[in-house]
Amino acid sequence: MYREDSRRHNLFSRRAVMLGGAQLLMSTVLIGRMYQLQVIDAKKFQMLADENRINMRLLVPPRGRIFDRNGEPLAVNGMNYRVLITAEQAPDILQTLTALKRILDIKETDQERILREISRRRSFIPVTIRESIDWSTVSKIEVNAPDLPGISIEVDQTRQYLVGSKTSHILGYVAYPPPDLKQSDALLRVPGFRVGKTGIEKYHDLQLRGKAGNSQFEVNALGRVIRELKREPGVPGNDLILTVDLPLQSFLSQRLSNFKSAAGVLLDANNGAVLALASVPSFDPNEFNTPLPADSWLAISKSPYQPLMNKAISGVYAPGSTFKMVTALAALEYRLITPNQQFFCPGHYTLGEGRFHCWSKNGHGRVNMKQALQQSCDVYFYELALRLGIERIAKVARKLGLGEATGIGLPGERLGLVPTPLWKKEKLGRSWQGGETLLAGIGQGFLLSTPLQLAVMTARIATGKRIKPYLLRASMLDGRIEMEQTEEASGIALSPRNLKIIKEAMRAAVNTPLGTGWGSRLTGSGHQMAGKTGTSQVRRISREERESGIKKNEDLPWKERDHSLFVAFAPTKKPRFAISVIVEHGGSGSKVAAPAARDILLEALRREPSSVLTAVEKN
Repeated sequence: MYREDSRRHNLFSRRAVMLGGAQLLMSTVLIGRMYQLQVIDAKKFQMLADENRINMRLLVPPRGRIFDRNGEPLAVNGMNYRVLITAEQAPDILQTLTALKRILDIKETDQERILREISRRRSFIPVTIRESIDWSTVSKIEVNAPDLPGISIEVDQTRQYLVGSKTSHILGYVAYPPPDLKQSDALLRVPGFRVGKTGIEKYHDLQLRGKAGNSQFEVNALGRVIRELKREPGVPGNDLILTVDLPLQSFLSQRLSNFKSAAGVLLDANNGAVLALASVPSFDPNEFNTPLPADSWLAISKSPYQPLMNKAISGVYAPGSTFKMVTALAALEYRLITPNQQFFCPGHYTLGEGRFHCWSKNGHGRVNMKQALQQSCDVYFYELALRLGIERIAKVARKLGLGEATGIGLPGERLGLVPTPLWKKEKLGRSWQGGETLLAGIGQGFLLSTPLQLAVMTARIATGKRIKPYLLRASMLDGRIEMEQTEEASGIALSPRNLKIIKEAMRAAVNTPLGTGWGSRLTGSGHQMAGKTGTSQVRRISREERESGIKKNEDLPWKERDHSLFVAFAPTKKPRFAISVIVEHGGSGSKVAAPAARDILLEALRREPSSVLTAVEKN
């Protein structure tokens, strides 16, 4: 009995010890786990908790401003007053909107959009009613706030273009990013954020954007903001200083606005700085700060005069007689003729069974190179072109900047076209014909150029330098100006003697009575300009029409009229400016484009653009 009790006692003792050990082990594990959670992993779980209750919002940085060469502001940031409605604060949304209509013109379509957005969002998330309202309207809304429950005013940035349409094709405009682009950068998804869509705004968009700031704020379980915890402002974008001279830009834009459709470029002939560039008709970039109404967009986009197109860099035209300097230079460079060698112009030129006419029906008689350029004799250049061949003409044309991108620093620049037999074979599947060489010699046929390329060509002839046009002069951040590094223009590998012959002929074309530009000479200015007129055909004149009498340009439908062109540089002794002007369907180059270019050059000579940069720092 005693032994049995002893065995039971020992058994219970062992079981107790084992149970106590298990409990001790479990307690140790629990304590260890609690220590790990509360001490070792405390920071980790604190972070997870904070992520649940703290949200971060990106803040849009101030966009970099844009100035002209003398510090005049062209594009700056203004205040955008936005009207919002918050559904949870408006007991009766329709009643609130009805009351607001007494201050704001809210159309039925606008109200439908607002109600649709409210139904898709949480009740505490505001919905935009209208953007870019003026201060007077803001004041009225604030005064009537008690009668407008749920209505609030929010302020953010908007882009302001201070001279409107006068610089629109240079600066471009900003707008909301497209949906496909929003996935590339979180900043692009921030409400109200805009990106450059055209012009300088697009080309230098990343530089102008700056870096986003952020705001950390506490939210409750529903996502409603309780309070802001921390704010770090963004880094403003770089300010840009352009080569453009605003008074000259305004003058050029205003002078060309007399025409239905035109473009002009004024360059510093020695370094390629773009002093003015305009395309008309233009548009007001401020209108793109908010989405355009459908009817307004349709009117702009479908206009036959293409106001959104920058014709100075994207419009391509047959250069017409302004190309004759290229043909003449090529003939001199390849030593096929001498400057005094004469050809007879009876008013037409025969090649095989084809007859190619001169603009002068009765002909020019015997003319040398200077006289041919002065009077723009087509027959003389037919002869040169046939002797040269298209390949030689093309090589000299490319040296002068035709048929290639200039690298101006604007999106949408087109290359133009300097054709060759290989190009025609690959593009059209046909062989080159001799008559096409004749047409190329006078700037017609397949040849295409932009107004910018023609200005570059003129500057290179004037200076003998391989200048490249550019628009960005300097950038500025935190008050520090950094000048853009531009390459010093090298020579264009053309004989200075031959260039001098061409320049003298261009001078005669404007400053002698027989010259086609005589009516647009710089009288009373103390300077002379050298130039070349051009009239570019846009339709083929049939034999029947030529025999019965060609219709006057003004009697034709606008789209069938010739383009009017003029290129020039001034002064003739020490060239400072180079210009090209094209008036679409304007007719005679001497009557239309030349007087416009003369007026612009006179203004440039009078002003002599300054190189001062310090004025920018005052803005």
